Amino acid sequence: MAAANAFLRARGRTLTAFRPDAEYQWKGPFYFIQGADPQFGLMKSWAHGDTENGDDEWGEEIKLADQAVQAINKLNPKPKFFVLCGDLVHGMPGITAVFSGHYHRNAGGSYKGLEMVVSSAIGCQLGQDTHGLRVVVVTEEKVVHRYYSLTELGSQGIEKELLDMLA
Repeated sequence: MAAANAFLRARGRTLTAFRPDAEYQWKGPFYFIQGADPQFGLMKSWAHGDTENGDDEWGEEIKLADQAVQAINKLNPKPKFFVLCGDLVHGMPGITAVFSGHYHRNAGGSYKGLEMVVSSAIGCQLGQDTHGLRVVVVTEEKVVHRYYSLTELGSQGIEKELLDMLA
């Protein structure tokens, strides 16, 4: 698949990179890449000996993340997949919202101008929310998000208010 289509592999609730007919039975060994803790903002803080402050720059971590992607892209044979674990962010320069999951219900709050948004699960629900997805629109001025049930998003799509922000 061409590099331009690398992010277009999920269709109809299926990741086409892993086709059931091709993956159902063992076909032999494979490998994957696991990376951990890019933790954008930590390097400057650590260098200054103050991990509570100084996390306003991500330049070094961005260079290293780019180097990791370039190294993986050069591998032959290609890995089956790549998974990134651990702390993704240490400091948040200019960040107004952080999105996460794992709670299996919608939740969130704000502190000092930072909004924490927890999206419910596609799978098992532990609260009253429906199975769904969160659509996040980012403009130069703001971040706007809406949680949609899978049924609602599949039948009605994204609401006009959000689509208008993309125009």
